[in-house]
Amino acid sequence: MKRLSIALFLAVTLTASHAAFAENERWNRFRGPNGSGVIEASGLPLKFGPDENVIWKRSLPAGHSSPVIWGDRIFLTAFENDELLTLCLDRSNGRTLWKRTAPRQRHEKFDHRNNPASPTPAVDGRSVFVFFPDFGLLAYSLEGEERWRLPLGPFNNLYGMGASPVEHGDSVFLLCDQSLDSYLLAVDKSTGKVRWRVERPEAKSGHSTPIVHEPPQGPAQLLAPGSFLLDAYAVDSGDKVWWVRGLSFEMKSTPVMNGDMLYINGYASRFNQPDSLIAVETFAQVRPARDADGDGKISPGEWPHERTKPLIAAFDLDLDGSLDEREWNYYRAAMSSKNGMLGIRIGGRGDMTEKSLAWEYHRAVPQLPSPLLYRDVLYMINDGGIATSFRPSTGEVRARGRLKGALGRYYASPVAADGKIYMLSEEGKAAVLKSDGSLEVLAVNDLDSPCYATPAIADGRIYIRTADQLFAFGRP
Repeated sequence: MKRLSIALFLAVTLTASHAAFAENERWNRFRGPNGSGVIEASGLPLKFGPDENVIWKRSLPAGHSSPVIWGDRIFLTAFENDELLTLCLDRSNGRTLWKRTAPRQRHEKFDHRNNPASPTPAVDGRSVFVFFPDFGLLAYSLEGEERWRLPLGPFNNLYGMGASPVEHGDSVFLLCDQSLDSYLLAVDKSTGKVRWRVERPEAKSGHSTPIVHEPPQGPAQLLAPGSFLLDAYAVDSGDKVWWVRGLSFEMKSTPVMNGDMLYINGYASRFNQPDSLIAVETFAQVRPARDADGDGKISPGEWPHERTKPLIAAFDLDLDGSLDEREWNYYRAAMSSKNGMLGIRIGGRGDMTEKSLAWEYHRAVPQLPSPLLYRDVLYMINDGGIATSFRPSTGEVRARGRLKGALGRYYASPVAADGKIYMLSEEGKAAVLKSDGSLEVLAVNDLDSPCYATPAIADGRIYIRTADQLFAFGRP
């Protein structure tokens, strides 16, 4: 009994100590606090690189997941051959505190910008939750003890799965959007048992990570972007509370919000620009004219629109090489959707599109990087490296252009703190911008290595994962 009491005391003390860390030492999910990319911090470096303002650096196995932070620990995922790895590092020096391996039960197909360790962990001060598309969900204690595992899949996402888990209250949530059978899952944090699962029939392509909204009354809501729709689900039941139409048919970014407004960007293809939309016939109209072999489907050889022929794979949901009526209807709806950055009022019941869609913007919209709202300015940077800043209340453009000295492609999402905005290019150029909406570049730091993961910030340091290393940058 005495030994049990001591063990219980130590467990309670350890949990309490983890929970006691300051808010500026909690970057607890993809893009930090509620996916915002913003945290209160001071003393962040303006200039840094492999040999400048390096607190420490550590070699890592491959992976695109972003580091997450809880107090004195950093968590991230990686993969080596047939091993799926969860790593815990000491935040003070980068030393590996523990490493755990999950079985790689299969090899999902991934886009070249994606890989088996792209989803970012979530941590709540007691457990760390990780998702591997080649296995499923796992939970570990902060000391590395496996709490539970929940095999999921296989999946059928055109790009490979990429959404990260989100924790809130007693549950961890995972958005599983794919070509067929998309769903949102709520899992008990303590046991790994599924609390509820809701189907998402409209969602077909993408890997957005949701955020949490806590209305003045009623349960918290999970705000989940997907093909064509932004959906709000009650976290306790999975009930769909309200939704807004007008999103792109491919959604990969994470929304940000401030007060009663939310901002989200989505880009699918060049054919989804408002001035390039293609009018697609109904299946009843196209089949008699184009279905030469009479199999009731439209094959590549029967395709009526030469310009969109390269996109056929995106609409062939069952991968049989042709489009049936259901898939053609998806193609038709997809081609009528628009790339855009949207300003959306939060809340309501049912379809809130007419009341809640405040503004839209359709130029140089990102496919992968999420928006950033910092000091009353909204920012986005598209995959081609064109940055735009807005007045968030109206969508009025304040500035637009490429970042001087940091040209290239951008897949990581921007983050901000200490009056600085950090934007990280694929080739490893870290641009630091002035936080006044001007897009003025204060410094460009060359990390000399490809970068896909979004940086993390805690206290006076910024943590950046390159292709093979994790850097902790800060003032000495």
